[in-house]
Amino acid sequence: MTESARRVRMSAPDRRESILAAATEVFAEVGYLRGKTSAVARRVGVSEPVVFQNFGTKAALFAAVVDRAADHVCRLIDRTTESAAPVAGLLETMLDPGHLDHVHSAGTVGAIFADAAAITGEPEVEAAAKRSTQRFAGSLTALLDRGRADGELRPDLDAEAAAWWLLSLVASQKFRRRTAAEPAAVEARLAAGTLGFLLARRK
Repeated sequence: MTESARRVRMSAPDRRESILAAATEVFAEVGYLRGKTSAVARRVGVSEPVVFQNFGTKAALFAAVVDRAADHVCRLIDRTTESAAPVAGLLETMLDPGHLDHVHSAGTVGAIFADAAAITGEPEVEAAAKRSTQRFAGSLTALLDRGRADGELRPDLDAEAAAWWLLSLVASQKFRRRTAAEPAAVEARLAAGTLGFLLARRK
């Protein structure tokens, strides 16, 4: 079957998903402002008007990308919450300085969220950024609640406040990298201090 034949037979939901997948790659690589819908169309193998027929505007497309990416991340967190995997181990990985560097690097899903959070004047994008952050906070709260119930985390932990604290630490990593005199040392101490506060003290 030729590529053109496959495109003709693609269902509307599949076409929309293929556009979202391509847009995720484009926006993760170059950001919202530099990302072009024409580049998205080329990756899918359709004309640019097809992108607009499915999403209306570039802002709406990016907002859909943010929502889709949040779906993926929250599913991963929720599956961990429902499993028997140690919460402490996940937190250690999450706070690892190398992991935070990767999260913020171009081409990753984290770059999309960081970009969305910095965009102003685009109501659809701002709303998507707010939705995704609130969803992350909800999923992390449930995870921390499970860690507390299992005895891994301190029994007096305010799980919701801790979830927002963790999100804030992740979001502000670039700021620390740009401004701290010894960013690597600061990151290591922040990770150790945060884990030390969250984890239950063993007698």
